[in-house]
Amino acid sequence: MFAIDRSGGLRTLARPSSLMLAATILSVAGIALAADVQKPEDKVRLLLKTRLPMTPINAIDCGKITGLCEITAGSNLFYVDSGARYLVIGRVYDMQTRQDITAARLLEINPDMLVGGAAKANAAAATGEPEESADIRSPATGVRKTSLPSKPTMLSLAGLPKEGAIVWGNKAAAETVTVFTDFRCGYCRALTSVLRSMNVRVVERPISVLGSRDVADRVYCARNQEQALHAAYAGEPFKSGASCDTKGLDANEKFAHQHGLSGTPVIVRSDGAVLEGYRPKQFLEAWLKGAKS
Repeated sequence: MFAIDRSGGLRTLARPSSLMLAATILSVAGIALAADVQKPEDKVRLLLKTRLPMTPINAIDCGKITGLCEITAGSNLFYVDSGARYLVIGRVYDMQTRQDITAARLLEINPDMLVGGAAKANAAAATGEPEESADIRSPATGVRKTSLPSKPTMLSLAGLPKEGAIVWGNKAAAETVTVFTDFRCGYCRALTSVLRSMNVRVVERPISVLGSRDVADRVYCARNQEQALHAAYAGEPFKSGASCDTKGLDANEKFAHQHGLSGTPVIVRSDGAVLEGYRPKQFLEAWLKGAKS
């Protein structure tokens, strides 16, 4: 329908119902367009404001793990699906690269939060057994916030043979630490990075808590053990030598079982003092000096 306006031009006369329909269509199209261009993180953030109104969200990453969005809330870490309907609390483990993605991310967020709890947490994850109920745990991650005991546990390494050890770092350094580790342990990988930056001699004794004996055998039999060790932690390929005598690794396993070392990493100072779990560099440097006092 047309009409002539005062200037003599033609103008369209739409029925009221048609105008309303057109406006509705435009509105729906606008919402759909907004949804299409909206980042997944923005969408999840809006949904979480409604579903978790009391939880302050620091960061959201929907591109790291296919099908999941990583949510950082203070020192806590959890996951939701793209529609923020399902909340996942636990660890994400990359079986291709053999990396504990959750552990690595938690270390980035707050390394001190993991002090004292890493070894037992790994043991619980490997055995399926719950950690002690007396521990104070993060509600979103289950990570313990155990503090360092006033009197450190002591452990004699006299029963261990020379075989089964991979010695690396500064082999002429005054300080030596023995570390029981697992090549599939994210905390062990983080601790190794710290030890590499320190002037210390490291005697690493692999034990298989997370089913890593095959990797340990290959590293131990490698022509360059130190190079193979760091490559294994980084998830990179490395050259392993011909099969060799790995009875020393068997001895590590037996020793760990006899002394209740069911988690990794476990750090033993030259005087026998023991630390369970990851520690940051500053803490380790001060702890190592304690062997002389």
